[in-house]
Amino acid sequence: MIRPIVTALLGLALCLAGATFDSASLYVPGVGLIVLAAAAIGWVALAAQGATITRQPGPHTIVENDPYQLRVEMETGKLPPPGGELVEPLLGWPVPIAGRWSRRLRINVRFSRRGRRILEPGRLVIRDPLRLYVRELVGDGGEEVVVLPRIEPVTAPGGSGAGSGDRGGRGAEPGLSGRRLDASAAELEIDGLRPYREGSPASRIHWPTVARRGEMLERRLVAELDSAPLIVLDASAPASEEALDKAVRAAASLCVWLARHGGCAILLPAERRPIEVEHDMGAWPAVHLRLALVDEGGPPASSALGPRGGAVLWVTSADLRAAPRALERLPAGARYIVTPTPPAGIRPAFEVAGCTGCLLERVRRGVAA
Repeated sequence: MIRPIVTALLGLALCLAGATFDSASLYVPGVGLIVLAAAAIGWVALAAQGATITRQPGPHTIVENDPYQLRVEMETGKLPPPGGELVEPLLGWPVPIAGRWSRRLRINVRFSRRGRRILEPGRLVIRDPLRLYVRELVGDGGEEVVVLPRIEPVTAPGGSGAGSGDRGGRGAEPGLSGRRLDASAAELEIDGLRPYREGSPASRIHWPTVARRGEMLERRLVAELDSAPLIVLDASAPASEEALDKAVRAAASLCVWLARHGGCAILLPAERRPIEVEHDMGAWPAVHLRLALVDEGGPPASSALGPRGGAVLWVTSADLRAAPRALERLPAGARYIVTPTPPAGIRPAFEVAGCTGCLLERVRRGVAA
């Protein structure tokens, strides 16, 4: 508002000087400056009166590097703006709006890192061509988007599988998909009933319940509580933010791959109990959301690491010097360490999301050497 006032005062001064010195030539620029200032204020004010900027955001969650679509709509007031731009922070550059009553934008944004994102509001800047008068309108903002870690394939060492974890996992070492991850010799005791899962053998169906209520239920076995593979995400002392992101992606990818091949459990940082993810993937959306919000923290709770008949996959973002003591002491069918920086000279068992998985025995021999 200062510039048009200064311009009008300058025009008034020229008019007074013309009257004082009886010089008609000073009236023309003086009146011109006054009219210019008034016209700039009036045109910009009318264009801003009733103007709106509306953002229609996309979903509340999005996977890393997937397109996040949103629409931005701009409507001006009684007159089209003489100049200005629509500033959308997610777009990265201003969009000119001079002479337009309205403008609509469709934007595809990609987030390269997981986590919570707060979308800053867009701005509508209306000004005259000489920038004497400027009005700025701020749109609605504060929308929250959670960027989920992407799922990558589980492949054999040196493999280059593409696609989802389910498809790419076909190239993994047989030990990951075979009986090594199962506790086939564990004692099987009935622990209760659960909804029938397609593909379960008929011997597991609880026929009395089917006869009484017509509902398909199957027996749940005690061995299933600890024979499924357990993924432990260790977010303590990460080597870098990028290493922590790789570890989270690896944990997410392994969880999806193992769940689709029979089920698994995952222990998240600061949690006291593992979360079971079965082949129907019912618990996966909540686990995926919590993985997106993982930050650096303490080591996994030792109380949650009981004896297991199935494999334990310890996913860590730390710079590996030696195997974690909690994993060394943990009885399990097989123990893997999954890390972005495996020890040199150790033959990897599988690769996933920029991390390498090695058997604990191999790591210990390599460190001792």
